[in-house]
Amino acid sequence: MTRSLSANARQFLSWLFWILIWQAADLLIQNPIIFVGPLDMARALLALLPEAAFWQTICSSFFKISLGFLAAFFLGILLGSLAYALPLIRELAEPFMVLIKSIPVASFVILALIWIGSDRLCVFISFLVVIPMIYTSTLGGLESTDPKLLEMAQVFSVPFYKKARFIYLPALLPYLTGGCKTALGMSWKSGIAAEVIGIPSHSIGEQLYYSKLYLDTAGLFAWTFLIILISALFEGLFLALLKKLRR
Repeated sequence: MTRSLSANARQFLSWLFWILIWQAADLLIQNPIIFVGPLDMARALLALLPEAAFWQTICSSFFKISLGFLAAFFLGILLGSLAYALPLIRELAEPFMVLIKSIPVASFVILALIWIGSDRLCVFISFLVVIPMIYTSTLGGLESTDPKLLEMAQVFSVPFYKKARFIYLPALLPYLTGGCKTALGMSWKSGIAAEVIGIPSHSIGEQLYYSKLYLDTAGLFAWTFLIILISALFEGLFLALLKKLRR
Protein backbone atom coordinates (compact mmCIF):
# COMPACT_ATOMS: atom_id res chain seq x y z
CA MET A 1 0.00 0.00 0.00
CA THR A 2 2.87 2.34 0.92
CA ARG A 3 4.62 1.62 -2.34
CA SER A 4 1.39 2.30 -4.25
CA LEU A 5 0.88 5.64 -2.50
CA SER A 6 4.51 6.55 -3.06
CA ALA A 7 4.19 5.80 -6.78
CA ASN A 8 0.99 7.87 -6.99
CA ALA A 9 2.66 10.72 -5.16
CA ARG A 10 5.62 10.64 -7.53
CA GLN A 11 3.27 10.66 -10.50
CA PHE A 12 1.37 13.63 -9.06
CA LEU A 13 4.59 15.55 -8.47
CA SER A 14 5.70 14.78 -12.01
CA TRP A 15 2.46 16.21 -13.44
CA LEU A 16 2.71 19.21 -11.12
CA PHE A 17 6.27 19.86 -12.28
CA TRP A 18 5.27 19.99 -15.96
CA ILE A 19 2.22 22.16 -15.21
CA LEU A 20 4.49 24.64 -13.44
CA ILE A 21 6.88 24.58 -16.42
CA TRP A 22 3.87 25.21 -18.67
CA GLN A 23 2.76 28.18 -16.56
CA ALA A 24 6.31 29.54 -16.43
CA ALA A 25 6.55 29.36 -20.23
CA ASP A 26 3.31 31.34 -20.48
CA LEU A 27 4.66 34.04 -18.13
CA LEU A 28 7.85 34.18 -20.17
CA ILE A 29 6.17 34.41 -23.60
CA GLN A 30 3.30 36.72 -22.53
CA ASN A 31 1.47 36.43 -25.83
CA PRO A 32 -2.02 34.86 -25.57
CA ILE A 33 -2.23 34.38 -29.35
CA ILE A 34 0.94 32.28 -29.53
CA PHE A 35 0.74 30.44 -26.20
CA VAL A 36 -1.43 30.23 -23.07
CA GLY A 37 -0.86 28.70 -19.67
CA PRO A 38 -2.98 26.27 -17.65
CA LEU A 39 -4.82 29.06 -15.84
CA ASP A 40 -5.98 30.66 -19.11
CA MET A 41 -6.99 27.26 -20.42
CA ALA A 42 -8.95 26.51 -17.23
CA ARG A 43 -10.79 29.83 -17.50
CA ALA A 44 -11.71 29.10 -21.14
CA LEU A 45 -12.91 25.64 -20.16
CA LEU A 46 -15.04 26.94 -17.29
CA ALA A 47 -16.65 29.45 -19.66
CA LEU A 48 -17.70 26.57 -21.93
CA LEU A 49 -19.23 24.32 -19.27
CA PRO A 50 -22.56 26.16 -18.75
CA GLU A 51 -23.37 26.19 -22.49
CA ALA A 52 -25.80 23.56 -23.78
CA ALA A 53 -24.06 23.61 -27.17
CA PHE A 54 -20.84 22.53 -25.46
CA TRP A 55 -22.39 19.30 -24.15
CA GLN A 56 -24.12 18.66 -27.47
CA THR A 57 -20.74 18.95 -29.21
CA ILE A 58 -19.06 16.57 -26.75
CA CYS A 59 -21.83 13.97 -27.07
CA SER A 60 -21.93 14.20 -30.87
CA SER A 61 -18.19 13.63 -31.36
CA PHE A 62 -18.02 10.98 -28.64
CA PHE A 63 -20.90 9.00 -30.16
CA LYS A 64 -19.49 9.10 -33.70
CA ILE A 65 -15.89 8.23 -32.82
CA SER A 66 -16.98 5.51 -30.39
CA LEU A 67 -19.28 4.08 -33.05
CA GLY A 68 -16.41 3.92 -35.54
CA PHE A 69 -14.13 2.28 -32.99
CA LEU A 70 -16.68 -0.31 -31.82
CA ALA A 71 -17.64 -1.24 -35.39
CA ALA A 72 -13.96 -1.76 -36.24
CA PHE A 73 -13.41 -3.68 -32.99
CA PHE A 74 -16.11 -6.27 -33.63
CA LEU A 75 -15.52 -6.55 -37.38
CA GLY A 76 -11.75 -6.78 -36.83
CA ILE A 77 -12.25 -9.68 -34.41
CA LEU A 78 -14.59 -11.39 -36.86
CA LEU A 79 -12.22 -10.99 -39.83
CA GLY A 80 -9.21 -12.00 -37.75
CA SER A 81 -11.00 -15.14 -36.56
CA LEU A 82 -12.07 -16.04 -40.09
CA ALA A 83 -8.53 -15.42 -41.37
CA TYR A 84 -7.19 -17.76 -38.67
CA ALA A 85 -9.69 -20.50 -39.56
CA LEU A 86 -9.70 -20.07 -43.36
CA PRO A 87 -6.41 -19.42 -45.23
CA LEU A 88 -8.33 -18.09 -48.24
CA ILE A 89 -9.88 -15.31 -46.13
CA ARG A 90 -6.44 -14.41 -44.82
CA GLU A 91 -4.96 -14.20 -48.31
CA LEU A 92 -7.81 -11.95 -49.44
CA ALA A 93 -7.78 -9.72 -46.35
CA GLU A 94 -4.01 -9.25 -46.06
CA PRO A 95 -3.53 -6.86 -49.06
CA PHE A 96 -6.52 -4.78 -47.94
CA MET A 97 -5.15 -4.40 -44.39
CA VAL A 98 -1.67 -3.51 -45.67
CA LEU A 99 -3.21 -0.93 -48.00
CA ILE A 100 -5.20 0.71 -45.21
CA LYS A 101 -2.13 0.90 -42.96
CA SER A 102 0.02 2.38 -45.76
CA ILE A 103 -2.26 5.14 -47.11
CA PRO A 104 -2.01 8.43 -45.15
CA VAL A 105 -5.05 9.32 -43.05
CA ALA A 106 -5.32 12.71 -44.80
CA SER A 107 -5.84 10.97 -48.14
CA PHE A 108 -8.63 8.84 -46.70
CA VAL A 109 -10.24 11.91 -45.13
CA ILE A 110 -10.34 13.82 -48.41
CA LEU A 111 -11.68 10.84 -50.36
CA ALA A 112 -14.28 10.03 -47.71
CA LEU A 113 -15.34 13.67 -47.64
CA ILE A 114 -16.16 13.38 -51.34
CA TRP A 115 -17.86 9.98 -50.98
CA ILE A 116 -19.98 10.32 -47.82
CA GLY A 117 -19.88 13.99 -46.78
CA SER A 118 -18.80 15.48 -43.47
CA ASP A 119 -21.51 14.23 -41.08
CA ARG A 120 -20.37 10.58 -41.03
CA LEU A 121 -16.75 11.30 -41.88
CA CYS A 122 -15.21 10.74 -38.44
CA VAL A 123 -17.12 7.45 -38.01
CA PHE A 124 -15.65 6.14 -41.26
CA ILE A 125 -12.11 7.36 -40.56
CA SER A 126 -12.06 6.00 -36.99
CA PHE A 127 -13.31 2.68 -38.33
CA LEU A 128 -10.73 2.57 -41.11
CA VAL A 129 -7.78 3.41 -38.86
CA VAL A 130 -8.72 0.92 -36.13
CA ILE A 131 -9.75 -2.18 -38.10
CA PRO A 132 -6.24 -3.29 -39.26
CA MET A 133 -4.95 -2.99 -35.68
CA ILE A 134 -7.72 -5.17 -34.26
CA TYR A 135 -7.46 -7.62 -37.16
CA THR A 136 -3.69 -8.03 -36.64
CA SER A 137 -4.06 -8.38 -32.86
CA THR A 138 -6.82 -10.98 -33.23
CA LEU A 139 -4.84 -13.02 -35.74
CA GLY A 140 -1.68 -12.85 -33.64
CA GLY A 141 -3.51 -13.85 -30.48
CA LEU A 142 -5.23 -16.83 -32.06
CA GLU A 143 -1.98 -18.01 -33.66
CA SER A 144 -0.32 -17.92 -30.22
CA THR A 145 -2.76 -20.50 -28.85
CA ASP A 146 -0.93 -23.44 -27.28
CA PRO A 147 -1.10 -26.32 -29.82
CA LYS A 148 -0.85 -28.87 -26.97
CA LEU A 149 -4.05 -27.52 -25.43
CA LEU A 150 -5.78 -27.72 -28.81
CA GLU A 151 -4.56 -31.27 -29.26
CA MET A 152 -5.84 -32.22 -25.82
CA ALA A 153 -9.22 -30.62 -26.59
CA GLN A 154 -9.42 -32.62 -29.80
CA VAL A 155 -8.55 -35.89 -28.05
CA PHE A 156 -11.23 -35.35 -25.41
CA SER A 157 -13.79 -34.00 -27.95
CA VAL A 158 -14.18 -30.69 -26.13
CA PRO A 159 -17.10 -28.68 -27.59
CA PHE A 160 -16.16 -25.64 -29.67
CA TYR A 161 -17.71 -23.10 -27.29
CA LYS A 162 -15.59 -24.47 -24.42
CA LYS A 163 -12.45 -24.34 -26.57
CA ALA A 164 -13.30 -20.74 -27.46
CA ARG A 165 -13.89 -19.80 -23.81
CA PHE A 166 -11.03 -21.63 -22.09
CA ILE A 167 -8.33 -21.96 -24.77
CA TYR A 168 -8.69 -19.33 -27.51
CA LEU A 169 -9.96 -16.44 -25.37
CA PRO A 170 -7.07 -16.49 -22.81
CA ALA A 171 -4.59 -16.53 -25.70
CA LEU A 172 -6.40 -13.76 -27.58
CA LEU A 173 -7.06 -11.22 -24.82
CA PRO A 174 -3.46 -10.10 -24.09
CA TYR A 175 -2.92 -9.38 -27.80
CA LEU A 176 -6.31 -7.71 -28.10
CA THR A 177 -5.69 -5.54 -25.03
CA GLY A 178 -2.32 -4.43 -26.41
CA GLY A 179 -3.86 -3.64 -29.78
CA CYS A 180 -6.71 -1.69 -28.21
CA LYS A 181 -4.32 0.51 -26.22
CA THR A 182 -2.98 1.83 -29.51
CA ALA A 183 -6.24 1.67 -31.45
CA LEU A 184 -8.25 3.66 -28.88
CA GLY A 185 -5.88 6.61 -29.03
CA MET A 186 -5.62 6.45 -32.81
CA SER A 187 -9.41 6.37 -33.20
CA TRP A 188 -9.68 9.71 -31.39
CA LYS A 189 -6.72 11.30 -33.14
CA SER A 190 -7.93 10.31 -36.60
CA GLY A 191 -11.59 11.04 -35.82
CA ILE A 192 -10.87 14.56 -34.58
CA ALA A 193 -8.52 15.20 -37.52
CA ALA A 194 -11.35 14.18 -39.85
CA GLU A 195 -13.70 16.61 -38.09
CA VAL A 196 -11.19 19.46 -38.38
CA ILE A 197 -10.99 18.89 -42.15
CA GLY A 198 -14.69 18.15 -42.75
CA ILE A 199 -16.00 20.67 -40.17
CA PRO A 200 -19.31 18.88 -39.43
CA SER A 201 -21.69 20.90 -37.28
CA HIS A 202 -21.75 20.30 -33.52
CA SER A 203 -18.36 18.58 -33.45
CA ILE A 204 -15.15 19.06 -31.49
CA GLY A 205 -13.24 19.37 -34.76
CA GLU A 206 -15.47 22.29 -35.75
CA GLN A 207 -14.65 24.04 -32.46
CA LEU A 208 -10.93 23.47 -32.97
CA TYR A 209 -11.19 24.93 -36.46
CA TYR A 210 -13.02 28.03 -35.25
CA SER A 211 -10.56 28.47 -32.37
CA LYS A 212 -7.76 28.53 -34.95
CA LEU A 213 -9.72 30.82 -37.25
CA TYR A 214 -10.41 33.39 -34.51
CA LEU A 215 -6.95 33.02 -32.89
CA ASP A 216 -8.60 31.76 -29.70
CA THR A 217 -5.57 29.91 -28.36
CA ALA A 218 -7.07 29.45 -24.90
CA GLY A 219 -10.14 27.84 -26.46
CA LEU A 220 -7.90 25.64 -28.64
CA PHE A 221 -6.03 24.44 -25.55
CA ALA A 222 -9.30 23.86 -23.69
CA TRP A 223 -10.79 21.71 -26.46
CA THR A 224 -7.52 19.81 -26.83
CA PHE A 225 -7.49 19.10 -23.10
CA LEU A 226 -11.05 17.79 -23.36
CA ILE A 227 -10.07 15.46 -26.21
CA ILE A 228 -7.25 14.02 -24.09
CA LEU A 229 -9.54 13.66 -21.07
CA ILE A 230 -12.44 12.00 -22.92
CA SER A 231 -10.08 9.71 -24.84
CA ALA A 232 -8.37 8.63 -21.60
CA LEU A 233 -11.70 7.98 -19.87
CA PHE A 234 -13.03 5.96 -22.80
CA GLU A 235 -9.78 3.99 -22.99
CA GLY A 236 -9.82 3.27 -19.26
CA LEU A 237 -13.44 2.10 -19.33
CA PHE A 238 -12.99 -0.10 -22.40
CA LEU A 239 -9.77 -1.71 -21.14
CA ALA A 240 -11.43 -2.35 -17.78
CA LEU A 241 -14.19 -4.26 -19.57
CA LEU A 242 -11.59 -6.32 -21.45
CA LYS A 243 -9.79 -6.99 -18.16
CA LYS A 244 -12.99 -8.43 -16.71
CA LEU A 245 -13.13 -10.94 -19.56
CA ARG A 246 -9.68 -12.21 -18.58
CA ARG A 247 -10.91 -13.28 -15.14
